[in-house]
Amino acid sequence: MKEKLYTIPLNDAVNAGDECPFCFIERAVEQDAIDFVLGSGSSYMESDVREATDKAGFCREHFKKMFDYGNTLGNGWILKTHYMQINREMKEEFGNFAPSKSTLMGKFKKNTERVNPVGMWVQEKEKSCYICNRFADTYERYLDTFFHMYKTDGDFRKRIHESKGFCLHHFGDLCEGAENRLSDKEKKEFYPAMFDLMEKNMARLQEDVTWLVDKFDYRNKDADWKNSKDAIQRGMQKLKGGYPADPVYKMNK
Repeated sequence: MKEKLYTIPLNDAVNAGDECPFCFIERAVEQDAIDFVLGSGSSYMESDVREATDKAGFCREHFKKMFDYGNTLGNGWILKTHYMQINREMKEEFGNFAPSKSTLMGKFKKNTERVNPVGMWVQEKEKSCYICNRFADTYERYLDTFFHMYKTDGDFRKRIHESKGFCLHHFGDLCEGAENRLSDKEKKEFYPAMFDLMEKNMARLQEDVTWLVDKFDYRNKDADWKNSKDAIQRGMQKLKGGYPADPVYKMNK
């Protein structure tokens, strides 16, 4: 199948021989998003971008990655106007707040659940992140592309079957995605093939981690490390996704 612009990143991810092609894509998309927000293009100075970041904010994980990225002025501008947005909203929430009234029966029920609007507002803010939102939109398109290529490109399907599989996190997404993107006939082929692929590669990781532990036995000190030297980071990735051994992603100055 001839490569098209939207298929190239997914082909690159599969060809990388990684523990999970979607981890490979996730890292690239996230780094592109951080570059967009804080990089040399100075997107944070554009009013429409700042309006979007002010409204969405950032999660704890991405605030940390933005700090590590190293653009003090860019982070400062983003925080400055985001604080203005948050403080306006907070003042409005406080002005509209009225504590719920306790009832006599409620005092005797330990599990009585009362909704606190300020608490709900804070929870919504913690769920919202500009970078997470950008990735979520892009990720859905890559899932669509994956299933399109899996159904129409025999070479791609073969490379997936011969790959190292996926991390559990992204494998769950694939299984859910297959429900609405594959026909009943296609599912009968897809699920057994993917289950076999995951069982084989999860067993491979278990063997690598086990041999890493066994290698610390004095009786194995002269034995070959086999494929276990990087088993810790690969084992962690396979279970939860991501790249535990990655260096901090910094701005290119």
